[in-house]
Amino acid sequence: MSRRFTVTSLSPVGHQEPSSPRPHLDPDPRGCRGEDGKGDGNPKESSPFINSTDSEKGKEYDGKNMALFEEEMDTSPMVSSLLSGLANYTNLPQGSREHEEAENNEGGKKKPVQAPRMGTFMGVYLPCLQNIFGVILFLRLTWVVGIAGIMESFCMVFICCSCTMLTAISMSAIATNGVVPAGGSYYMISRSLGPEFGGAVGLCFYLGTTFAGAMYILGTIEILLAYIFPAMAIFKAEDASGEAAALLNNMRVYGTCVLTCMATVVFVGVKYVNKFALVFLGCVILSILAIYAGVIKSAFDPPNFPICLLGNRTLSRHGFDICAKLAWEGNETVTTRLWGLFCSSRFLNATCDEYFTRNNVTEIQGIPGAASGLIKENLWSSYLTKDVIVEKHGMPSTPLAEATPLNLDQPYVFSDMTSYFTLLVGIYFPSVTGIMAGSNRSGDLRDAQKSIPTGTILAIATTSAVYISSVVLFGACIEGVVLRDKFGEAVNGNLVVGTLAWPSPWVIVIGSFFSTCGAGLQSLTGAPRLLQAISRDGIVPFLRVFGHGKANGEPTWALLLTACICEIGILIASLDEVAPILSMFFLMCYMFVNLACAVQTLLRTPNWRPRFRYYHWTLSFLGMSLCLALMFICSWYYALVAMLIAGLIYKYIEYRGAEKEWGDGIRGLSLSAARYALLRLEEGPPHTKNWRPQLLVLVRVDQDQNVVHPQLLSLTSQLKAGKGLTIVGSVLEGTFLDNHPQAQRAEESIRRLMEAEKVKGFCQVVISSNLRDGVSHLIQSGGLGGLQHNTVLVGWPRNWRQKEDHQTWRNFIELVRETTAGHLALLVTKNVSMFPGNPERFSEGSIDVWWIVHDGGMLMLLPFLLKHHKVWRKCKMRIFTVAQMDDNSIQMKKDLTTFLYHLRITAEVEVVEMHESDISAYTYEKTLVMEQRSQILKQMHLTKNEREREIQSITDESRGSIRRKNPANTRLRLNVPEESAGDSEEKPEEEVQLIHDQSAPSFPSSSPSPGEEPEGGEAAPEKVHLTWTKDKVVAEKNKGPSPVSSEGIKDFFSMKPEWENLNQSNVRRMHTAVRLNEAIVKKSQDAKLVLLNMPGPPRNRKGDENYMEFLEVLTEHLDRVMLVRGGGREVITIYS
Repeated sequence: MSRRFTVTSLSPVGHQEPSSPRPHLDPDPRGCRGEDGKGDGNPKESSPFINSTDSEKGKEYDGKNMALFEEEMDTSPMVSSLLSGLANYTNLPQGSREHEEAENNEGGKKKPVQAPRMGTFMGVYLPCLQNIFGVILFLRLTWVVGIAGIMESFCMVFICCSCTMLTAISMSAIATNGVVPAGGSYYMISRSLGPEFGGAVGLCFYLGTTFAGAMYILGTIEILLAYIFPAMAIFKAEDASGEAAALLNNMRVYGTCVLTCMATVVFVGVKYVNKFALVFLGCVILSILAIYAGVIKSAFDPPNFPICLLGNRTLSRHGFDICAKLAWEGNETVTTRLWGLFCSSRFLNATCDEYFTRNNVTEIQGIPGAASGLIKENLWSSYLTKDVIVEKHGMPSTPLAEATPLNLDQPYVFSDMTSYFTLLVGIYFPSVTGIMAGSNRSGDLRDAQKSIPTGTILAIATTSAVYISSVVLFGACIEGVVLRDKFGEAVNGNLVVGTLAWPSPWVIVIGSFFSTCGAGLQSLTGAPRLLQAISRDGIVPFLRVFGHGKANGEPTWALLLTACICEIGILIASLDEVAPILSMFFLMCYMFVNLACAVQTLLRTPNWRPRFRYYHWTLSFLGMSLCLALMFICSWYYALVAMLIAGLIYKYIEYRGAEKEWGDGIRGLSLSAARYALLRLEEGPPHTKNWRPQLLVLVRVDQDQNVVHPQLLSLTSQLKAGKGLTIVGSVLEGTFLDNHPQAQRAEESIRRLMEAEKVKGFCQVVISSNLRDGVSHLIQSGGLGGLQHNTVLVGWPRNWRQKEDHQTWRNFIELVRETTAGHLALLVTKNVSMFPGNPERFSEGSIDVWWIVHDGGMLMLLPFLLKHHKVWRKCKMRIFTVAQMDDNSIQMKKDLTTFLYHLRITAEVEVVEMHESDISAYTYEKTLVMEQRSQILKQMHLTKNEREREIQSITDESRGSIRRKNPANTRLRLNVPEESAGDSEEKPEEEVQLIHDQSAPSFPSSSPSPGEEPEGGEAAPEKVHLTWTKDKVVAEKNKGPSPVSSEGIKDFFSMKPEWENLNQSNVRRMHTAVRLNEAIVKKSQDAKLVLLNMPGPPRNRKGDENYMEFLEVLTEHLDRVMLVRGGGREVITIYS
């Protein structure tokens, strides 16, 4: 679908714009970070173009045609500026020059960087060929064909090549979806699947590349000792049984020496490795051409490589020269050296091996040629067990008795290992790896988004054709017993594939030697840079040291670690054992490349716009499934170990790694999964069995945006234990435009505290013109869809009596009403500063539940959840319920015990009997002062004159016969105690004034209590003192309903007329609060936590101010209290 863009010039006619350079505006004024300020700070990833400089950011647009958009010019670039920046975009070359940018930035003047000029052929195709063709082709492919046969070998090659081709298609889509800097596959996976997957797979790919280096070095030593200089072996075998051990020891010694030399070359300078790369590539191509030339020549002139067979058993050529038992020398018959190997002496009458005596010696051609029709014999598999003789099918043979043991010292060709199809897959797969070479060089290409797909896919197609044709041609040209002879013992110790080559086997030997050397150097060059790229990303903290290196950026420490890991592969010493290990790591890397492409395609993320169009998510999914299947086909235990290593790295990065925001696909996948889950949750409310408190925690922040009561979050952590939903909300007063920075700081502060308290959840800060509306907005709009809070946790407003917080108690009561209207449960913590932190432990004590009314089971559920946390684990649970006069307390206790048994909750049960009693004078006095205070509070909304008159009438009413001489200067002082929640030291008595005069109306800051009247009713004093101290409260309680009198104070009975005028509803409520408080204090004085039902606010708003007083009386003299109000639904059930 074509798109047309029209650029319209707005310049006036005849006006010529000055030829000044176009301004380059910074596309991201926040320092090239993500929307939320996160990210890794790399401008290459968050900016639409890279080459914007700081000096260009300050330039402004001078024209007047865009004056309408001048406000946007500060943050958004003009289209002309953006297009100019994109057109002038150049990317720095990478590969061995990936550190040039850092070096240029260190200097005062940037060096000019020449544009990359490499095309598809030189930049992608040839490097991929060099990395794919390797040691397996020359040392093991003939053996694989001989063991598995042409058919199974063809299937094996086809499966492996299909796997890499599908991976290349996925890789091409990812590589053409933007610029791929240094890091290659690691960069692609990490930026597509996130830092956890990227780090895990990147390290697996690093280990695979490192073990590949070990495999190439072992191949180099095998070629050197087996085919070039066998005499260099340090360890010699005394007999045939010790040959394998001697070979492995030689591999270890020489392998360590070669590894040291190669690491030294890489340390001295990569430029030397790069200079010889073309030579090594030439050796590979020349060797392959020599093989094809030999195949063509064998069709009409087969090479002469005779094989000696005894019966159908293949003989090793190391100990004899003539393939015969007897030979003619003149007119005399003499025994050959072969006779001496099977007989006790060289004489004709010697005792010989029974099989040697029964069977004839024959000699056949090892390379019959392509026209021999040999392909039919090699079509099917011939799997061998360890230490069995390689035999030719169809040859006449006289077998021995089955019980006859084999003599390993006899000159037969023995199999060195037990072979089966899955083993061969693991050994062969490394020969198809190396497809990432093109993407690793993306910065060196003239057009990376065109060259990478074309070059990589062509290279895989070429190598796949070579491998498939080699399987067929090897089976058609080479005798089966020679193919199954891994080390070429039957052909005079020659490299088997070399016997087919033209003009000489030494072409293959020398070519394969140099190609394996080059591949080993390339691995030791690439692996440290991959580790350095991972280390510099900072996602694995303990690897950061490997990000450092020499002054020019060469990864010295990473090279040292790579050499140490490579030495592990050298000590294994067997090429056939190392190959499956690196197969696991490469297959895991390829699997996640396919997964990345499939995820991005299925999610249809807006940034997923690859230029390579020939991909589909089904192909990526097929490639991923094929990789996973091949992992378990090769070796199920290696596959499990590799997946365990990747899983541990993933969890480590998730737990300790730096937070990165790379716009990865896993985040999009998480969003899709969350959306799906939220839509499922919308289908209906949760069942009672699934109900758990989803908390909205309302916290207050101070002027520095720090949480005032962090203990609320500690309680949240103890209550939730990381399960369910937690939203921590706060409200700031003001406007959004003015207070947005403060809101961001508050969010950061709350998030830090949540992390410190291990609260898993979300943070939401709302800016509102007043606190009441802000809290209402949080309650209404918190959560999303079905993932919404059902419980509100808030602290008790302990300073609600103070003058400056006169609105606090109104906000609190509105909060209670709104949660009730919204069918939300409400938890109110009183004295929250005394609640334990997460490090604290209660070794004993109890959690007391006072179950007054049924609230849906919240009071039962909360202590059960708290006891799951280690802070409360050793506390026992006690449940108290209240029995009235008509209740049978014994039966109530039985019923409650049975109910708890069915709930599977262990708790002690006690029924508290509350008998009918007269209302005490203490209750009347509390109610009287409460109503006086309530009337005084109303004066806050009256005019000055009305306030004076109202205060006068209140005073006259409460004082009875006392007359005021100067009403304008009336002062009413209430001296009462204030109990500061959370203070460990109680003040003996605090005097707080409530003064009303002409200038400043006020109201008391602590709980009003029944007062004492001074003597002298005739004369009106200037100030009236109504004092009620804690000592007097206790004394009054002990006296019960009896009147109180003291020296200098009016007799208490004089106030009974005022008692009769009190609101009887308030008296009854106060009576209930006082009696319940007495019972709770008596039973639960020493409890670690008290939970009790929270009574609802009055329906008539005129009594709101009294509601707070009732709650204060209900909970006084208790350390830790949680008032609980249910949400109107059952939250606990006895059913399973």
